Amino acid sequence: MPGPIRAELALLVAGLASFAVMGAGQAIYGPALPAFARTLSVTVAEAGLLIPAHWIGCAAGVATMFALGDRVRLWQTVAVMALGAALVGWGPGWGATLAGAALFGMGYGLCTVLMNQRFLASFGARGPAMVSVLNAFAAVGAILSPLAYVALGSRPDLAYGAVAGLAALTLGIALAVPHRRAGPAAPAEAWRPRPAILAFGALAVGIEASLIGLGPVALIALGESEARSAVLLSGFFVTFLLARLGLAPVAHRVPPFALLTGCLGATGLLSLGATVAPAPSFVALGACAGLFFPSYFLCASGLMGHGPRASATIIASGLVGAILAPLGIAPLLGVVGQAAFFWIAGGLALATAGAALRAAPALRPHPA
Repeated sequence: MPGPIRAELALLVAGLASFAVMGAGQAIYGPALPAFARTLSVTVAEAGLLIPAHWIGCAAGVATMFALGDRVRLWQTVAVMALGAALVGWGPGWGATLAGAALFGMGYGLCTVLMNQRFLASFGARGPAMVSVLNAFAAVGAILSPLAYVALGSRPDLAYGAVAGLAALTLGIALAVPHRRAGPAAPAEAWRPRPAILAFGALAVGIEASLIGLGPVALIALGESEARSAVLLSGFFVTFLLARLGLAPVAHRVPPFALLTGCLGATGLLSLGATVAPAPSFVALGACAGLFFPSYFLCASGLMGHGPRASATIIASGLVGAILAPLGIAPLLGVVGQAAFFWIAGGLALATAGAALRAAPALRPHPA
């Protein structure tokens, strides 16, 4: 096999495997929160801090990539994820588990930036399509890992041990991927900060992160078993994946801000519906959550520009939402009860959708 083809194949396999690890590790937090609370002698609300810890680590990883750029190698990002997953599963106490979630999140952020850049640059005209395939594999990992968690007896130590093992296998493949340094810097592009769309994006991504991390515990409070809530989370990610795949061929025909607003409204209604019919409503919520980031990113890029500063700001705003929303909601649920989660998420989504409708005229794309 010629060298370039072998290198491309190694990049493909390592990229898909690393994104499957990312999705798998993120998706186990939600159904495992009650088990973490029992084994670590903390409340469920305190265990919910694992979710913002993950996203804080992710933000640190993204910031590191922007600071170090092409000095970061793929195997290093996978090694950070492997170490983080091992700490989450086998850490000696609550502090070590929390640190492991942050470390896994850091590897997640590093790998997200590095692999999206590498796939776009390395596959030529196929780059955009390959980036879509790459990100779809995160959803594949997220679909399978809650089912594996149940199969392993709903034990976080075994589940995150399996994630660490998968990351270790991926590390072996990543070591075979040649390091690629970036080419000459592109000319600076216009950067037009638009706080309104950044705020809407932060709220949407924050709702998404809360649904994934706190939704399974709310399902348990509403009468579902821990095993059943994990299966429903897999269903959530199935509709998440189908929505993203379905958007690809029609994305250029749908105004992204209208799509974002519609998804927020549908999320509000489905969240309120989950208080009555938890299982079908939660699975359907995955389709809305799957469209939040693509619609936000497309809209914000049209308003703010497509240069590196604009993209960094757009991603950072989403991470702020992913950190702050669960961080604010989890302690509140400790007071009002976990079953109130869908009321809170529904009210927040409907309020955001209403604000988006009022702001729509001011958020028209900037002329090219």
